[in-house]
Amino acid sequence: MSQFEFRLQSLLKLRLAERQQRRAELAEAHRAQALLTARREAIRQEIGDMRKRSLAAAAPGRIRMERLVAAQRYHLVLREKLEALSQQQSRLDAEIERRRVTLVEADRQVRVLEKLRDRHLEAHRTGELRREVKTLDEVALNQRRESA
Repeated sequence: MSQFEFRLQSLLKLRLAERQQRRAELAEAHRAQALLTARREAIRQEIGDMRKRSLAAAAPGRIRMERLVAAQRYHLVLREKLEALSQQQSRLDAEIERRRVTLVEADRQVRVLEKLRDRHLEAHRTGELRREVKTLDEVALNQRRESA
């Protein structure tokens, strides 16, 4: 029985490596998204804490205007950071989608080659089985002739 050899095996290996690379790139983008989300939540938490401190500073009694003004400025800075992170998030969402699409395409290319390999393997097995049956038929015919 002859050994099956897929002539496009090296191309399949390349496609598998490319698909793995695309998976890694998508995972990297998801990690960046998680970091960005964590940073946004931290800023939101900080804004909430600032509000609580501002309310406490504005309580009846002695009011320190410089603290309130500084807190208001810091609040604006945090809001700007939050807006910048939201814009980054939008760009990152688009990049994640682009990477997802390239991964889907790389996966499709691998599946096409795997199906082709499977079809060639099945054809090889069928051919081998036919040759084996033919050989067995010839052996049986020869034995019959010799015994007659």
